[in-house]
This record gives sequence, structure tokens and C-alpha cells, in this order.
Amino acid sequence: MGCPGPTGRAPGRLLLLLLLAAGVRGAPRDAVICSQGLACRLLDADVLCGTEPAAPGPGLALLGLRLEPALRCAEPGGCSPCLRARLRLGLEPEDGAGDAGTAASPRRDVAALLLLSAHGFASSRCVAVEVRASSALPGRPLGSVRFRCFEAPLGSELHVAAYGSARGRRRLSQRRRLPDCSWPAARAAIPQCQVPRLQVSPGLTAVLVEVQVATVELNYTLRLYHNHSHGASGSGRVVTASGPMNYSVPLEEVLPCLCLQVGAGLGAAGTQQEVWPEIQDPLRATLCPFSHDAAAWERLWVQTQLVLHDVGQTFTCFVSTPCDLPAELVPCWSPAPAVPCQALPGLQQPVTGQGPQEFQALQPHPNLCVQVRSSGRVRLTQCLRDHGHPGVLPGHADDILVMEPGGNTSLCALQRGNCIPLASFAAVEAGRPGLLEQQLQEDVASGQCMQLWRPENGSGVTLWACPMHKYMRARWVLAWLGVLVCAACILLLLLLKKEDMKVWLKSLRTGRGSKAPLRGRRALLLHAAEPVAERAACALAAALRPMGMAVVAAPGGGSGVAAWGPLPWLHALHQKALRGGDTVVLLLSPAAEAAARRWEDAAGGVSRAGDASNGPSPPLDPGNEVEPCEAFAAALSCAIPVLSAGAGRYVVARLEPAVTSVPQVLRAAPAFVLPSEAVGFLQALAGRRGCRLEPHAAAVAERLRRALGE
Repeated sequence: MGCPGPTGRAPGRLLLLLLLAAGVRGAPRDAVICSQGLACRLLDADVLCGTEPAAPGPGLALLGLRLEPALRCAEPGGCSPCLRARLRLGLEPEDGAGDAGTAASPRRDVAALLLLSAHGFASSRCVAVEVRASSALPGRPLGSVRFRCFEAPLGSELHVAAYGSARGRRRLSQRRRLPDCSWPAARAAIPQCQVPRLQVSPGLTAVLVEVQVATVELNYTLRLYHNHSHGASGSGRVVTASGPMNYSVPLEEVLPCLCLQVGAGLGAAGTQQEVWPEIQDPLRATLCPFSHDAAAWERLWVQTQLVLHDVGQTFTCFVSTPCDLPAELVPCWSPAPAVPCQALPGLQQPVTGQGPQEFQALQPHPNLCVQVRSSGRVRLTQCLRDHGHPGVLPGHADDILVMEPGGNTSLCALQRGNCIPLASFAAVEAGRPGLLEQQLQEDVASGQCMQLWRPENGSGVTLWACPMHKYMRARWVLAWLGVLVCAACILLLLLLKKEDMKVWLKSLRTGRGSKAPLRGRRALLLHAAEPVAERAACALAAALRPMGMAVVAAPGGGSGVAAWGPLPWLHALHQKALRGGDTVVLLLSPAAEAAARRWEDAAGGVSRAGDASNGPSPPLDPGNEVEPCEAFAAALSCAIPVLSAGAGRYVVARLEPAVTSVPQVLRAAPAFVLPSEAVGFLQALAGRRGCRLEPHAAAVAERLRRALGE
């Protein structure tokens, strides 16, 4: 675009521009473009900014600065990002000229020097541009000048400023970040945005990582690191190559959190630079291919360690693992190494990070352990007694774990995943329910039990470790004393009656293999008054008598029932069986099951009525409503209270397939399905497992099948 010759003061300004320029030294790819009415050219592409003198008289005014992203390409696919600067220009008014004088001012030619500077983290540059305007009116816009362009790394920030040589020297500046590889125009044109490809091939001893490069002019860096969700990833391992490469990762290093990342970079004019500069990362190919690999997870659990610490009154655990674990820490109680660990209710917490985790309100005890559970499986277990100094901890290994639920609920003992009431626990452990239960309650109240856990808000469960050694010691002393007395008596008998002892032992061996394995045993057989039950009772009694067992059957009718009524008559038989240590057999037929269900429903209705009245209800025995000839219902009124108290010897025989399940009120007694479980039924009647009962069980099963098939 042409430019007319200068007039007025323009020749002096043009001379000033030529002296400053000292020749045109613009970069080969730099360009200056002016709008219509202006003429411009690039004087110098690398000058020292801020040193030019101010020109006399009015000059060009800077009205606006705009920065736009652009690409500078040396060849197709070999571009670099840059910023294009666009300046809007006007003419400064004469001294003392206002708005009124603008219209009267004559048109004139102007020449000026514009300076553009760009400063960034990695570069700094200033260029000089000569601009001429002809026939310009002061105060009117002249046009625009575009400079192409300031280069900088991907995603970096540039501070671009523009000012001229006029007296006012108005300065315009902007900060603008260059685009990164998310800019669509950069993805195919900038080499750093051409992402390499990764391919992983597992082997028997190692995993092969193949890097498929996008262009051979770049350096490629492969980085292996552990990805953690709780913080920044570590530095990892870095491998650099200038082309396609294969890298082998040993199998023991292949873990679920192992990630692979590869990227490339290219500097100006083809020079290679850092792949990931400080300012902004280019695109990278990232792959975490082992996050769902079952074998990698197993290797991770092998490399994970759980360490416990008891510092003063603080119970701390530390999980050392290379990766994040989707797991939880569960405190538990284990009285002995071979005993399963009982989880403490409400104390589990997730595994967070690599640092220590505290159970602040949990007191250390030799039986305390911590389990690491993941996906319902126990992965790691560590106990305080494994540290080698359990003696310095309070408490004893034989302490019992007692839980005090919130509210007014009574104490219970935690065992095998259940909270057993102290009455039932004492009956099993010591055989003295009342005494041991009372002693444990007194120990908790008096503070002799160690408080392991108490919630901060005072609500919820409280855990106690109560000493059992003071109770168990006396029991073992008495037991050993009894054993010694018995051994002394046996030795004395052997010395006094040596020949008689031989005869007695011989008779024992003969009786063990005899045809009457139930000799001396007695049973009370209770059944309902229906044909199938009567046939089964007759067949069962007939099969048991040859085995030496005396069987008394209580049928649905008879002179005894007619004379006394069902409840007194069966009460007398039941008391006689209990006093003699006999076995009471409850034969479940359809009618007997229905009677038990009615007894169970009546007892549940009484309990619900008592709860609704908010007070104790008068005891009601469902057996009081028994009809005169319902002998089995009357038998339940005698048997169920004794069975619930854990006394007497009871066996339930369920006839198949007529009865499918045992009612809840009878589940405290061992139950057997006849005729298929005849062996277990006979062993329960015999009270021992030493004798061979299979031939006898086959005969009993055959009799019952014939009776039930009629």
C-alpha cells in the first residue's frame, strides 16, 4: 500500500525513525500489516525497549490493544504457538486544541515509531515498527496495525505492551496466556500436541511397555509412577528416548496403582528441549492398565504391612503400602492365636493415606488386634501380643470381653460374633449361672474390670475386659483334685481285685459290641393322636426294645388320660422321666407340629400384650387351654418350660416328608429327621459316639418307612 511524501514536521520524525532503526533486521517470519490509509514496516525485530527519545510535536495516539492466538509454521506439522498483536491508532491533537478546534484543524501527514514488547517466563522480546499516515485529521481514528507474532511455549503467559514516540507516550498493555493443546488448531500442527501411543503386553516374568512415537524429530520421555488419590504422585522413574522404544517392567513392580505417562517436546527451530517445562505441560499419553488386575492386587497385599503401636494410652496402627487401599481397619478381640478374632462393634474406620491412624478412646490390651478387611475378606491381622511385650500391658490373656449396650440393657459376653447374656454364658462356662453372673456384674460395678472403650457422647456400647482367672483357678484346682482321687481309687481297686477287674473289663468289651447298645436306657415317647403318629410310635418302640431301651409311649387317649385328664397324667409321666434321667422323645407329626405352633402363637400373644400395657403381664401358660384329649398339647406345657431352662434330656424326631421344619419353641433340643437321620437319633439316645449303630439304624429306618408308607 503506497504512502505519499511527508509534509510539515514529518521529515524530522522520519529522520528520527531512520536513526533509531539502523537498518531492517526483522525475523524472516515476522510480519507487519496495516489497514487502509496507513503504511508501516518492521524496522527491528530485537531492540532495547524504552531507550528511544520522544519526538517533538503531536504523533500517533494508541487507542486500543488486542491479542489473538496464532500459529507460526516453518513447515506443515511443524508449528509453534504465538500471540498476534493488533493496535488501533489515532492522531494526537495539537497543543491547546480542543473539540471546537478539531474540525478547523488542517489535514496533515504523520510518521511515528511504535514499540511492541513481550515478556514471559522463558522469553523477552521488543520490536520497532515505522508507521506513516497521510491526510489525517486530529482526534479521528486512523486504522490498525497487526504484528505477527510473539512466540512462547504452550500454555505460557506473555505480558505484551505497546507505546509510541509521541510526547504523551501513552502505554497500553495486556496479559494473555497462549493456548495449550486443547486448542483445536494446535493438535495437528504443533509437535508437542501429537501424543504418543502406549501398548502394554504382560508376560510370565515382566510386562513389556511399547511406546509408539508420533514423530521422530522429538525426544520422548516415559514416566512410571504410583498414582495416589490422597496427594500428588511421586517422581517415579523416567526413561528418555528419541524414537520408538520398548521398556520391561519386572512383575513384582506391577501393582494396581502403577501408571505410565509419555510425552514429547520440540523447541524453536527444531531444537529439542525439556519434555515437561515449568510453565505448562503439553499433552501426555497416560495409562493405568493394572487397576483391575487381580494378580496385581494380590502382589499389593503381599507388599502391604500392618504395624501396631501402644504409646501410653493411645492405640495407633500404621498401614505401609505402595498404593491406596479400598479397605477398613477393624479392631477385634482374640483371646488366643488360634481363636477367631471377634470384631468390636462400631469401631471400624477406613484406611486413609500412608500415615498413622489412631483409635484414641480404645485402651491397649494383650488380646486387642486390628484387621485390615477389603471386599468382605480379612487381608491382614496384627495383635498387640505379637510385639513380644504383652506383659507390660494391663489385663490378662484369659480376660472375658463384656459389652454393656446403651440404655438399661443388661450385660452380655461377646463370643463368636454374638452377644451372649451373662446367664447363658455362665451356665456354659462355669456350670454356676447365678454365682458367676453376679460376680461379673459386681466386678463391672466396682471397677475391677478394665474399660476398653467408651463412646465420647456417653451413648452406645461400652466394652469391658473382666478377669476370669480368679474364677477359673478354683475350678481347675477342684477338677484336678477329683481326677487324683479317682485315679487313686482305680489303682486301689486294681490292687485289691485284680482278677475281678479283668472280668469286668472283658464284660465291657463284650457289651460294647453286643446286640443291645441301648441296654439300661429308658425313653418317654410323646406323640399326637393321629394315625400316622401312632403307626410311627409303634414302629419306633418296636425297633428300640430289641436294642435294650425301655420305651414308654404316651398316646392320644387311654384310661390314664380319661381318669386324670391330659395335663395331670402327662405331668406325672414327665416328672418321673426327669427324675430317672430318661430321654424324652417328642415325635413331630402334622398334628403335633400344629399344636406346637398354636402353643408358640399363644405365648407370643401374651408377650405382646404385656409390652402394650407398659407393665408386667400375669403369666399365662398356653397349656391351660388344652382340650381334655389333646395329649401332645398337654405334653408341651410340661416340656417347654424345662427345655427353655436348659434342663432335662430332650430329643425331637421330625417325620419326613410330612413335617418340614421344627417350631421355634422346640429348637433348644437336638432334632433329627426320621427315617433318614436314624444314626444320629440313636447316638443321641445312647449318649455316646463310640458304639457302631449303623446296622441298628438301618433296621429302625426300615420299620419307620413301612409304617409311614401304609
